[in-house]
Order: sequence, then structure tokens, then C-alpha cells
Amino acid sequence: MGAHVIDSLLFQDLFGTERMREIFSDQNMVQKWLDVEASLARVQSEMGIIPKEAAEEIIRKAKAELMDFTEMKKQVDITGHPIVPLLRCLKDVCENNAGEYSHWGATTQDIMDTGMILQVREAYGEIYPKTKQLHSILCGLARKYRDLTMVGRTHGQHALPITLGYKIAVWVAELGRNIERLEQCSERLFMGQFSGAVGTIASLGKDGLEVQRRLLTDLGLAVPPISWHASRDTVAEYVSVLGLLSSTLGKMANEVITLQKTECGELEEPFKMGKVGSSTMPHKRNPMYSEGVVSLSKIIRSTVPLAIESMVTEHERDMRPWQAEWEYIGKVSNMTDAALTASIHIFTDLIVRPDNIERNLYMLKGLMLSEAVMMKMGQRIGRQEAHEIVYEAAMKAFEKGLPFKTVLLEDKRVLDNFNVDEIDAVLDPHNYTGSAGCFVDRVVGPSGKC
Repeated sequence: MGAHVIDSLLFQDLFGTERMREIFSDQNMVQKWLDVEASLARVQSEMGIIPKEAAEEIIRKAKAELMDFTEMKKQVDITGHPIVPLLRCLKDVCENNAGEYSHWGATTQDIMDTGMILQVREAYGEIYPKTKQLHSILCGLARKYRDLTMVGRTHGQHALPITLGYKIAVWVAELGRNIERLEQCSERLFMGQFSGAVGTIASLGKDGLEVQRRLLTDLGLAVPPISWHASRDTVAEYVSVLGLLSSTLGKMANEVITLQKTECGELEEPFKMGKVGSSTMPHKRNPMYSEGVVSLSKIIRSTVPLAIESMVTEHERDMRPWQAEWEYIGKVSNMTDAALTASIHIFTDLIVRPDNIERNLYMLKGLMLSEAVMMKMGQRIGRQEAHEIVYEAAMKAFEKGLPFKTVLLEDKRVLDNFNVDEIDAVLDPHNYTGSAGCFVDRVVGPSGKC
């Protein structure tokens, strides 16, 4: 195993994705730094701040593949600094001493913050469309199973009938809110950084604000109203949104695990021959993809407090909390993408077992409809008295393992208000799903059935 599971040859695709590893690789990170340096040189040459020839050479040589990563690593170890080694390597590959004009008026965190945002923007380009794709998949499932009656559960117990479409529509609505959060977060997140040593851009005098505007516009990023060197709230918000998103995914996956239990057997994650549940029990069909999503969601949301903690900084710049971001930004992005990828797989080919769903509706022998009986009787004798009568019958049926109907028919107070046909109708779980289907329509669009 690697030092971290994201880099493990065996487990890397359970905790990350190939594309996200590319985005947060050293190669891409350095390229993003160089992209910022190249844009800065271009803008400053256009403004006459540095020689045009020097800028053209910097732009030509600002390629990660031209950098000596071995030498950069050696220099990082010596200097303890992340950007000075890059600038030295860039100078070495530039002709006519052009590298002397790179990084003009910038500070290290300008380059690294802006480079990081460029990486996060690429990561967002993976996470956002996958979230939308999963949302669409779930909408389709909600429509398909709009009217498939199943057990609704509260406190781990059978409660009242719902429909499978209703259950999934709850997830759809929650995932939709996460999509809104991603969209709103992006408006604040994709903001560049160029403000010099303490945020005033004093190094560039009267040209500072114009260089900032042109540089960030060239990179396709928003211009901040003021330096955010010591304000990490937008980064913390990004991690928090991923924490919320991953928790939604974890909840959905956990529900699949629960409903796949042998005693329930209502849902199952995708299975094909070759998937092995156990090294010793050949019969096992374990929900391993779903378990993976739950594990990922735990790790991601456990990182949210660290991101919020990193908002507490000192003075105008503080490397202590900032450096922590270098560890968790790539991690949570990788893991969120992996959780989304697995979730798309799970729900694209989700196995639904209607026979087991129907069977489980009658597991309590009619007791699940106690509210329906109480409400029907309450129309005739009042709710509180009806509750007492139905409660006594329900507890007797539960304790003795009798059908609820049998116990109800033994009570004269029930027979005085109901005939057998009425009792049969009220004990039919398919007749007591309320507005479940209409709620589905509210979330995923009208079906014309309400």
C-alpha cells in the first residue's frame, strides 16, 4: 500500500479517480503555477512593465515538462520553500536571462493560491457534472417506482407504507440542494489571488490593480475585492460543500446496505459474475461498492472541521493553516469524485426486488396500518378513544403474534363501527400511501396522476 490509499496501486480507484489524481499531481500543480507566471509575464509585457522579449521566452518555457523535478525537490529540501526552486528552474531553461523577469511583483502565495484555484476549477469540472448525472439517474428511478408500495421505517421499525419512488425522491431533493450549493460556492471560489507580500501590491505601485485585473481576467478567474491570503473561508466552504454532498451519498449508500440485508432483501447494488463477497463464504453478495461510499463519506466530512479550523489565521499571512490545505484539498476532491463514480454505478444498475418489497409489507400481519385503523375509527368515535382501542389491539396482536385483523374482530367496540370489508380495505397497505406519488411529482416533475 502507498503512503496514502489515493496513491495505492491496489486501492487507488476505490478512494480516487485517475482524472482527479492527474489534476492534483505534482506535474499539474507545477503547470498551474507556471500558467500563472506565464500570464503574469504576458500582462506585464503588454503594460510595458517587463521587456516583451523576456515575456515571450517565459511563456515559451513555462512548461512543466521542461522543469527538472529532481532538482526542484532538492531545492525544496534545502530552501524549505515551494516556489523559489520553481523560479530557479524556470530561469535555468529561459534564454537571455529572461527568467529574471518572472514573478515580477508577486509573492509565493499569489502563485500557489491561484494555481490551487485553477486545480480546484478542474476538479469542479469533474464533480459538478457527475452530481448532475447522478441526480438525473435518481429522477428516473423515482419516476419508475413512483407507485411501488413499500414499508416506510422510523426508528428502525416498520411505520407506515410509502412508495419506493417517494424514498428516492427524498434523495433527489437533497441532492438537488447540493447542486445548488456547488453552484453558489463556485461563484465565491473561483477567485484568483495577486496582491503581493501583505496584500497591498506595493511592489507594482500604481500599476498593481491593473496588473491584478488583467492577470486574473486572463486566467478566467474573478478579481477579489481584497486579498484573501489570510481569509480561507471560500476554501473551507468548498470542503464543507463536499462534506455535505458526500454525506448525502453516504446516506443513500447506507440505505442500500440496510435494504440489502438478507432479512429485508428489497434492494441490491449491482452484481455480475466475478464480484466476490467473501474469501471463505462463496454465497456472499456483499454491498461492497455501497460500503465504500459510506467509508469515503466518513473521511470527507471528518475533514470539514480541519478546513474550518484553517480559517483561523494570524496577521496578513500565515503558512501554518494554509499549508494544511495542501493535504486535504486534493484528498477530499479525489474522494468525492470516487464516491460519485461509485454512486453512479450503484444507482444506474440498482437491483429492485418487488416481490420482497411486497412480502415485507405484511411482515407485521397488518399492524403497520394501525394509524389507518385509528384515523378511520376516529371519524366515528373520536381520535383519542380510537387510539386507546387500537393501541390495546395492536399490543395484543404483537405480543401473541396474531394477525391484527383477528384481534380487531374480537373487539365489540371495533365491530360496532366497522364491518369486515371496511377492515380489509383499511388494512391494505396499498391504500395508505397518502400523497407519496404527488410528492414524487413535485420533486421530479408532474406525472398527471395527482
